[in-house]
Amino acid sequence: MWLLRPPGVYAPQGDSELLLQALAGASVPRGARMLDVCTGTGVVALEGARLGAAEVHAVDVSARAAVAAAWNARLRGLPVRAHRGDFLERATGRYDIVTANPPYVPCSGTGRRGGRRARAWDAGPDGRSHLDRLCEAAPRLLTDDGVLLLVHSALSGPARTLEMLERGGLKASVIARRTQPFGPVLRERARLLEERGLVAPGQRHEELVVIRADTAPSL
Repeated sequence: MWLLRPPGVYAPQGDSELLLQALAGASVPRGARMLDVCTGTGVVALEGARLGAAEVHAVDVSARAAVAAAWNARLRGLPVRAHRGDFLERATGRYDIVTANPPYVPCSGTGRRGGRRARAWDAGPDGRSHLDRLCEAAPRLLTDDGVLLLVHSALSGPARTLEMLERGGLKASVIARRTQPFGPVLRERARLLEERGLVAPGQRHEELVVIRADTAPSL
């Protein structure tokens, strides 16, 4: 799929592909209301609209990403509204589908020194600065039959993600996995990851996971 992608906007990669596959298998309800967090080019939001979501909100802190998502939707005539800002500030009401491919790469310090491009992947020392916020917010973002689909690296603690979602009253599980070689960012940080015990010495591959969380039925 051709996508408008200005400089500095995250390019769809293996994590995007895995999330798209999970979305295709989630049976998006016709007329669903959807929120796509950290939308980048809007590729996942576009797919949600194509699968039947009637109202799709694509959110990203990057102004360029928001513009790219808006134009990519307009070019295809899809009902996607792009918003620049923090997803907690932009989210209104509840959603039938929430998808997210947030930054999840561990980095030194706060991860704010890498410039505009690094915002797309830097996520604090443990890679969870965005994941934890999303897990905490998920229960109040979903409708009674809502579904969250969240992709991130196994380096960033899937067990913690599952624990936080379940503690919030959601039913959560890993529904997809993919192992792939390190990309340029992880190769550059391989020694840092080894020092922190996040990868074995000499390891140059990571596992991606998609976690699905459903609103648990009331008893």
